[in-house]
Amino acid sequence: MTHTSGPTPKFQPELTPSLEELEAQERRLVFPRFTYEDAWALGSLLVELARERQAPVAVDIHRAGQQLFHAALPGSTPDNDAWIARKRRVVERYGASSYLVGARCRAKGTTFEDSSRLDPDVYAAHGGSFPITVEGVGVVGAVTVSGLPQLADHRMVVEALDTFLAKQ
Repeated sequence: MTHTSGPTPKFQPELTPSLEELEAQERRLVFPRFTYEDAWALGSLLVELARERQAPVAVDIHRAGQQLFHAALPGSTPDNDAWIARKRRVVERYGASSYLVGARCRAKGTTFEDSSRLDPDVYAAHGGSFPITVEGVGVVGAVTVSGLPQLADHRMVVEALDTFLAKQ
């Protein structure tokens, strides 16, 4: 074991996931079905994770154009709801997580705003919205978190999906 005499850094820089890792998440995180009860349970799990971490987020779940779950935790603001809507629209349009859509643009040396030519007041390819994909059906909705830096929003959703689907 090596011991250094210097100070221990408080924060380790977060590694940005590769496109392959992000795409693998989407292939892995598929539901056998997605009901109203599933939306409530998944949303409640996200709220529980956020409360444990004192994360100032809003959580939203939509399926087929209907809002099935929404919660705003202490520290979140109405701006988080606007971000949720913008990120969710990216998932609905592209059938992929908002973080993956943005990452694909960055990998090509451009931005989502420049390459999509979509109104940035309506669409945001920032992390935090993930497709709800049902096996044999495809993308039926989106689960979205807003309030943290985009990679943290994305990771919170992925963690909740992993936990939820492991119990199925």
